[in-house]
Parts: sequence; C-alpha cells; structure tokens
Amino acid sequence: MAEVSVAADDEAALPPGAPATDLLSLHESIAGVLATQGDWRRAYHHLKSAFDLARAGSLRDTLTSSYNRRYLDQWLHGPSVERRGPAGMAIALVDLDLFKEVNDTFGHLVGDRVLREVADLLQQGLPSEGFCARYGGEEFALVMPDVDHAHAVRIADTARIRVAHHPWARIRPGLSVTISVGLAHENRAEVVEPERQLRHADSLLYMAKRAGRNKVAYHDKDSSRTIPRSMNSADSAGA
Repeated sequence: MAEVSVAADDEAALPPGAPATDLLSLHESIAGVLATQGDWRRAYHHLKSAFDLARAGSLRDTLTSSYNRRYLDQWLHGPSVERRGPAGMAIALVDLDLFKEVNDTFGHLVGDRVLREVADLLQQGLPSEGFCARYGGEEFALVMPDVDHAHAVRIADTARIRVAHHPWARIRPGLSVTISVGLAHENRAEVVEPERQLRHADSLLYMAKRAGRNKVAYHDKDSSRTIPRSMNSADSAGA
C-alpha cells in the first residue's frame, strides 16, 4: 500500500473561507495521516487546531452564529470585575416582540431568518469588548464592558431603532419586527454578582413589555424609565 504524504506546508492547503466543520474534518484527517507516518509533532498541531475549532463551535449558536448561553455564562463567571473597566458594565436583555405571531403568520423559516438578522443588527454598534449572545428562544443578551450608563442607554436605544427601521418587508410583505430591551448598568465599584445584574435586566425587560413594547427600560438614579416615553414617538414601530 502506497504511503500517503502530507506536504510540509499543509496549512496552506486549507481552503480560505471554508466552513469550520470542513476545516475541523480536514485537520483531523491530516492528523491521522501524519500519525501513521510517525510525525507526532505535526499530528498534535492539527489535533489541537481541530480541538480549538470544535470548542469555538460549541460556544456559538448554530442558528444565528452569535455566542450562545454557554459562552455568556463562562464570560460572566470569569474575571468579570477586571473586564468591567473604569466606567462599569452594562447587560441588556433583548426580546423580540410578539415573535410567536411572526412564526404563526409567516412560518418558522421566516422566523429563523428574522432571528439571524436581529442577531446581526444587535452586534452592530457594540463596544470593542462587547458581544451579543443568544440567551434562549427569541431572547438575546448584550454585554457591554467599560461603558458608562448614558452610553449604554444610547447603544440599547440605537439597537431598538435599528431593528424597528430594518426593511423587514423585503423578506415577506407585511412583516415588521420590534424589540424590547431591559438594560442594567453597574458601576465598577459596586461589584454586583452577574446573576443579580441579569435578574435586574430581566425585570426591566418585563417593564419595557408592560409599557407597550418597542421600548428600552433602564434604571436612572432612584427611578426606572422607558424610552421612547410614548408609542407616538416618531421612531416607534411597535408590534
């Protein structure tokens, strides 16, 4: 049986832009060939690359390609105090308004596309260290380290407006999508546990829903507020 050889520059053989699953299989196959040739050092290199790809994939939501709940939990339970930054940290919980009606009216394939596009829209405008994670179902979490309270409110409301103004009708005529947001900001000095901050964001999200949807709810000094304050607001497009 002829020996199969692998070029010394086998990394260059990896197709650019190939899906992670294809790259993972390719790394595993190359590692197997190298192992049979006794080239354990390079075989280990490819196995490690395959492991890194698999781990990265396990931290991504398969539908939206945003981070998943597992990544969010790992990040929040890591050295989060250091990651807050001098300005503190904001966590926003985002829920698609009346999403069941989207699925019931337009079908689940359209609903899946809506989730993917909302995830992309939410990722825009986040600080460099911030990220979007799918929290579950039609709910997402935005983590924004090192932003002050006013900046976090602007980011959240800009995301709300971006989703409301997105040309959803190009997917299906009559389709419109809005989101409600609960925003919890904590100063660095407060060092609040992540679970407590998430619960605070969740209660504010409920407040945004009760206020009429397509709103951002946040706590300002001694009171809780929502924006926009009226459903007649020019940028409001409630579901």
